[in-house]
Formats: sequence, C-alpha cells, structure tokens
Amino acid sequence: MSTEAQIVTEQIEDSPGVAPAAVPEAKGMCIIVTKGSLDWAYPPFILATTAAAMGLPVTMFFTFYGLPLLLKKLNLQMTTAGNPAMKMPMFGAHIGLPNIMTAIPGVDAACSKMMKNMMSGKGVATIEELRDSAVEAEVRMIACQMTMDLFEYSLDEMIEGPELGGAATYVEAASKAHINLFI
Repeated sequence: MSTEAQIVTEQIEDSPGVAPAAVPEAKGMCIIVTKGSLDWAYPPFILATTAAAMGLPVTMFFTFYGLPLLLKKLNLQMTTAGNPAMKMPMFGAHIGLPNIMTAIPGVDAACSKMMKNMMSGKGVATIEELRDSAVEAEVRMIACQMTMDLFEYSLDEMIEGPELGGAATYVEAASKAHINLFI
C-alpha cells in the first residue's frame, strides 16, 4: 500500500463513521482541454509535457473548442475580446486593447501575429512543437466522440495518435489521477 493510501486508511480508522475514499495508488495527471485559441492552447500542453517529463502518466481529453487542437493543420488565433489582462509590451509600456477595438476587422489576426512574433523572438515553443512533444512523451490524448460527431470531424483530419472516447473514458482516467485540471 502506498504511503498516501496508508495515511488515509489510518485517518479513517481514527475517525469512526467516516467512509473510506478511493485513493489512487499511482500519481498521474488528467486534463480536460476545452479551448482552442492560441492563448488557451499553451497551458494544457505545457502542463502535460512537463508532467510527462517528470514521469507522470498524463491524459488529455479534448472536447468542444479544444478538439481542433488535434487537427493536422492549425491556424490558431488570439482571443482578444473581453480579455483585459492582455497587455502587450509596446512602446516601452504594457498596453491593453480596448474591447471596442476587437470589433474592427483584422484586429484579432494582427494581435495573433504580434503574439506569435513575440513568442518566436523569445524562443517559446509553438503549439505544434508542444503537441509533438506530448505525442513523443506518450501523453494519452482522447478526442471526444460526441464533439467529433457534433462538429463533423473525422479521425483522418486529426494527427496520429488520439483515441476516441467519451465522458466515461475521461472519468475512468480522471478517477486514477491525483491531478485533475479543467482548462
């Protein structure tokens, strides 16, 4: 029995009337990936590849707007509307983009290009590179079957490696993980 499971068992024995909780034996990470914009694609891939590099088994469940991150061809854009925290370093200061400006055609594309150039200049890996690293690290990637059907995607449009699954597949993986994230 692992030390953590042993501690929980001892605590339960010392607390009559408390039902035992299931404690996973092996550490792991499970991430629900729900967003597919440039700025929201980084956190799940960075966390997944880092955890995998640390030896943790990692599962990523791609659903709704996160599912397109598994497409062979990516054209990721920023989500500038309603993001007051997005302050870009320009002209020696950090300047935010007023929400009204996001209504102007081409603003999202310009902000996306700016961000990609800034990341490239700072040596930040692309999403494609992070995704390749996740595949190489044997991160388990699950494409949500319901979302595939809903948005009429096929596995032929996706990179090699993802498996199809639904909520039960995710819950099974999440119930075995110590770290569960919704991004």
